[in-house]
Amino acid sequence: MQACISQDLKIEPLGSGHNQTGFTCGIESLDRYFKTQANQDMKRKANGVFVLIDPNKPIEVLGYYTLCATVLAQGEVPLNARKHVPRYPVVSATLVGRLAVTTDQQGQGLGALLLADAVKRAYMIASSVGSSMLVVDALNEQAAAFYLANGFIRLPDSLRLILPMQVITKLMK
Repeated sequence: MQACISQDLKIEPLGSGHNQTGFTCGIESLDRYFKTQANQDMKRKANGVFVLIDPNKPIEVLGYYTLCATVLAQGEVPLNARKHVPRYPVVSATLVGRLAVTTDQQGQGLGALLLADAVKRAYMIASSVGSSMLVVDALNEQAAAFYLANGFIRLPDSLRLILPMQVITKLMK
């Protein structure tokens, strides 16, 4: 395991000064995306890509996540969450498309730190863009358990989870 990192971690948009080639989280699809596609998505405004860095080593990326707009059909929203969202045929949402922490920093709470930042950003942009919930598509059961432990509601028979914006609003107060 790597030496203890600074407590003054920073999350910022992906930039040209960040080392993407050295990032490895152990999941090939997340590594490949970050190394080969993330910059293009930022330029095209397809995704917001946010990186976690230690200001003492600002080019080294410790983790990242992506945000973009999405929608869910009203029927996809679990019954216990429908009271928190408008009753339109499709419901606006913000998608956390990817979230990853480099292998040598896993297990230190950095995933939760990244998720908290994603929740805060989604809350802040919801007033401007409109978003009734935060959505994640977990890659596996372990990832789904992480999101469930952080308050997300699982859609039936799916690895998709949601966190209604009304719930986030209460958390932010």
